[in-house]
Amino acid sequence: MRALIAASCAALAVAALAVAPNAFAADALTAQYRTSASGATTDQVEPWFKLVNSGTTTVPLSEVKIRYYFRSEQPDVGYRFACSWAVRGCANVTGTFGNLSGAADRYLEVGFTGGAGNLAPGADSGDLQLRFYRSNWGPITQSDDYSFRGESTYSAWNRVAVYRGGTLLWGIPPGGSPPTTTTSTPPNPNGPTMFDDFSYTSSSDSRISQRGWTVRSGGGGPGVPGAEWDPSRVTFPTVDGSKVMRLDSWNNGSAARQTEMYHQRKFFEGTYAARVRFSDAPVFGPDGDHVVQTFFTITPLNAPMDPNYGEIDFEYLPNGGWGEPANIMYETTWETYQNEPWVADNIHNEQRQSYNGWHDLVFQVSGGRVKYFIDGVQVADHGDKYYPETPMSINFNLWFISGGLVGGSGERAYQQDVDYVYFAEDQVLSPAQVKSAVQTYRGSGVEHVDNV
Repeated sequence: MRALIAASCAALAVAALAVAPNAFAADALTAQYRTSASGATTDQVEPWFKLVNSGTTTVPLSEVKIRYYFRSEQPDVGYRFACSWAVRGCANVTGTFGNLSGAADRYLEVGFTGGAGNLAPGADSGDLQLRFYRSNWGPITQSDDYSFRGESTYSAWNRVAVYRGGTLLWGIPPGGSPPTTTTSTPPNPNGPTMFDDFSYTSSSDSRISQRGWTVRSGGGGPGVPGAEWDPSRVTFPTVDGSKVMRLDSWNNGSAARQTEMYHQRKFFEGTYAARVRFSDAPVFGPDGDHVVQTFFTITPLNAPMDPNYGEIDFEYLPNGGWGEPANIMYETTWETYQNEPWVADNIHNEQRQSYNGWHDLVFQVSGGRVKYFIDGVQVADHGDKYYPETPMSINFNLWFISGGLVGGSGERAYQQDVDYVYFAEDQVLSPAQVKSAVQTYRGSGVEHVDNV
């Protein structure tokens, strides 16, 4: 039986390598795997890896992702990642979790910072001694996990996938369908773009509606029942010498005034970007509310489980919520949903850390993939059925989760600032290219462009 498994694995490995696109044809990375927790059940999963460069090119580890696939435990209370030891330094190793459909419905994605260095031809990464566990330290059955193998010595294992820039270089993901690669392209200064640095006087400035924006008013979700969307709380102050759009949402423990500004629905494939300042604490009053600070695109839901619905989200929860105890960032790509009874069909990644302060947010929509970046680092890669099918609007809002108001009846307010928003139609731009395009606009004194 062991010989049969070995032969099957070898065949799958050859198949996986055969589908690697030509963009990285000279690259060849092999994932070696072992575990220090080989039991059928455990309190923490301990996948250890070595990456071996058997190709002819030097590969920056910051461009490499390793995915370990597993079945979630029920109830799914979330998972925590830890690095016990790494030759390249645990400070240079990252771990995030993503969702899939199917038996292997979760994965750990291991990445690297620039401090991890490069992997030269013939070299290996050295040990990556990693582990993850349920947030409640509940038991984990790993014998049914797609990537688990109870081996205590390193050897190549093709049920662990290795990607470079979205290109599958090693392994067979569950279902055997590798992602489609998208590569950045030079910015086209004559291509359709939208840029706005929010140089408005107030939410009643006539230029806002003339340029396709709506400052939301009235009622409706999301948020606490009865909340009002208050245009007067959307302002445009000067911060660090630049105009910003400020969302300022208020509540007193029961009533709430929330804020949102959104653009018309006409955006589809291309690169979206915004520079956003998130806040972990209210500007006054008691702290602790479950508040959501966002940058997203959306297509209206015409009916429950509408197949043409689409949504691409950055959502930051500084005080947790939705079962999370502390600050967390979500990147979520939606196929569809229905409200009653609640059914959500989406895929997401998350980072459990503070994002207080300014951050550059980018997502690319192209070639069947949606790729998310925070401060130049890719944090999620979604696609398949979750890829949007129809044009979307661009939105920013700040709202309170129903049932998440805490801290008594004292008044309090949270703020989110947006420095600019940018969209390049049918162009796949890196975060650095986005920053360069924005600097060019500002250097020329351009406050607004929209020829989409």
